[in-house]
Amino acid sequence: MPRIFLGIGSNVEPQRHICAALDRLAQQFAPLSLSPVYESEAVGFDGDPFHNFVAAFDSELALDALIARLKQIEDELGRDRDQPRFSPRTIDIDLLLYGEQVCDGEPLVLPRDEITRNAYVLRPLAELAPDLIHPRLGLRMAELWQTYDPTQQRLWPIAFAWPAESEPQ
Repeated sequence: MPRIFLGIGSNVEPQRHICAALDRLAQQFAPLSLSPVYESEAVGFDGDPFHNFVAAFDSELALDALIARLKQIEDELGRDRDQPRFSPRTIDIDLLLYGEQVCDGEPLVLPRDEITRNAYVLRPLAELAPDLIHPRLGLRMAELWQTYDPTQQRLWPIAFAWPAESEPQ
């Protein structure tokens, strides 16, 4: 059964939308393992800061079915797919790793390129699974984070509570 790693973020009422996404993920994929949550400046546009973290779970769901379920959760939480790529998000759920699978193309690239490019993905992933080996690079996530240039992107840990009392209507 593959171990799934997701990058999750929001900059539109992030506490509310992230908790709602976690509630939905936990209904189908519990138990979830969660990294600390980090806040970072918006990348690629002027906007409110994002809250980002990594979630992991085991699932026998096929890759295409998993992708469809993740998109369904985003849609349920108001994700507007007509917006530009770099824009505010109620919720963004990115499949980072699907076990050790490597894919180049449709339906996506695995492992996701953002793992090594974005501090808001790599740092929480390295904290959640420091000994996890990157399927393409053969390096541990902790090693990748140690060699990352921290001046590329600023991020800072924030307090975050889940489960929450309520979720979006």
